[in-house]
This record gives sequence, structure tokens and C-alpha cells, in this order.
Amino acid sequence: MRNEQLNSQRNDTSISKSKNNKNLTSMLWLSLVALMALLQGSAAVEFTFDLADNAEDCFYEEIKRNTSAYFEFQVSAGGQQDVDVTLKDPQNKIIYSLERATFDSHQFTAEITGVYTACFSNKFSAFSHKIVYVDFQVGDEPSLPGVDEHATVLTQMETSAQAIHKALNDILDAQTHHRLREAQGRKRAEDINQRVMVWASLETASVILIGLVQILVLRNFFTDRKPSQARYGRL
Repeated sequence: MRNEQLNSQRNDTSISKSKNNKNLTSMLWLSLVALMALLQGSAAVEFTFDLADNAEDCFYEEIKRNTSAYFEFQVSAGGQQDVDVTLKDPQNKIIYSLERATFDSHQFTAEITGVYTACFSNKFSAFSHKIVYVDFQVGDEPSLPGVDEHATVLTQMETSAQAIHKALNDILDAQTHHRLREAQGRKRAEDINQRVMVWASLETASVILIGLVQILVLRNFFTDRKPSQARYGRL
């Protein structure tokens, strides 16, 4: 009897473990499918780079025909915070161009399939380098898995999920722009602090130098001369 009870308990334990493993596997597969659905919806490139003085950097993105794209840039630090921007299609035709710009965005639809080029030029500046933020999004925003895939009326929970998804995307965009403004303000504050430190150091050195000169002059006035020096002075 004891052996039978032990065997039944072992069988129940093995069955429960197999069920847990199956549930874990199914959850992993669902997570992987959701991730793939998000990645296949659109391609987004977001980065910050250092543009050297008297230089030009270009970036390339392959876009299919009739695909919408969104291009945005912002100069966060360096010089007058301006760059020359040019966007070209695969046939080297300029579809967007701007000179001495600090911030701008451009949305377009690809007319032909190929590699599109975005170039940033700082050739007009011979001394200062620039910090540039770039956001290049290709394709429509991916929809929530299992929500926008059916044609029936959305439930209240699905509608709430869509609203939360949109609000989170808006929060991400706002956080990105706030980080750029914070970096821009911090860089400006550091430059002002450096100038104040240099000016204060020069003033301190000037005060010390003037004090030493005054001490030497006053010391020369009140120094007793020897009789021979006094006689030679009268002669």
C-alpha cells in the first residue's frame, strides 16, 4: 500500500511538473511572437553623434516604395548649434535640404525602393564641433498584438490598451525631447561656468599682481638711503 501511494504521488508530481513546463513554454512562445510582431512593424533608428568641425557625416537607410518615413534632428550642443542637413533618395535627388538649422523634422513617402541618405555638414565651422540627435523612423507604428488584427468591434479592455499604448509612446517622445533640452541647458551652463572661472582667475591674478607692485613701490618710498647714496643723489 505504501509503495502504491508513493508511486501515485510521484506520478502526480511528474504530471504537475509537465503541465508547468508546458505553460512556461507556451508563455515564452507568446512573448516571442509578440516581440516579433513589434519588430516587423517598423524600423526606427535613434542615436546621438559627434559631428567634428569642418566635417560631414552621412547615414543610410533602406526604404521600400510607398513606405512612409519620419526624419527628425536636433543640435544639442556646440558652437551656434546649427548644421546643414540634406536628405537624398537612391537616385541622388535631394528631397529635403536645410542650412544652418538647429531643429527640424520631415515626413515623406518613398517613391522608389532603395537606400536613402541623410547627410549632416559642419564644413562652415572651423573650430567648434556639434552634438546632433537623429530620429529616423521607417514604416507605420506597430499595432498591439491581438488587438488590431481582427475586424470586429474592440472591447473596452482593448480600447483601453490602445489608449495606454498611445500615451506611453507620447511619454517616450516627451522624455526624449526633455532629455535633449536638459543636455542642451547643462552644456550651456558648463560653458558659462568655465568662462566665469577663467575670468575670476584672471581677476584674482590681476589683483595679486597689483598688490605686489604697490607693496614694492611703497617699500621703495620708505627705504632709508645711505649717506653716500644721498650725496650722489644731490649731485
